[in-house]
Amino acid sequence: MKNIEFELEHFLPYLLTQAAETSSIAFQQVYKDRYGMLRTEWRVLFHLGLYGSMTASEIGARAKTHKTKISRAVHGLVSRRFVSRERDENDRRVEHLTLTASGQAAYVELRGIAEKYEAALMTSLTAEESKVLRRALVKLAEMETVRFT
Repeated sequence: MKNIEFELEHFLPYLLTQAAETSSIAFQQVYKDRYGMLRTEWRVLFHLGLYGSMTASEIGARAKTHKTKISRAVHGLVSRRFVSRERDENDRRVEHLTLTASGQAAYVELRGIAEKYEAALMTSLTAEESKVLRRALVKLAEMETVRFT
């Protein structure tokens, strides 16, 4: 029995996921092919490249990513020598993460590619559509978890 009252293709969370997947495929292939990175690894790399030394908890909070995923990503980046760890002097449980020289080089290269890739993605939108889309996505990303039941 077909239910036409609910259109999955117009359900906002579904649309956002589809847009995210479709828009990230080509860039994902770049960081995967060149550096063997997974999605969370490039996000950690970019956070450290943009903000400097951070803890895994700080990255997780900014990226809205579970600590287990961040931990795995950090481990992968450390094993590839893109990230170094330094224990906090006051709290031995905390590690400060920093890009190594090769991590910084990878970040610089991928950032340049990301900027060109984003520009190419935006060619399908008008300048006004681009502004509206960015404002709407920022608003949604900054929302508290929606409770509706």
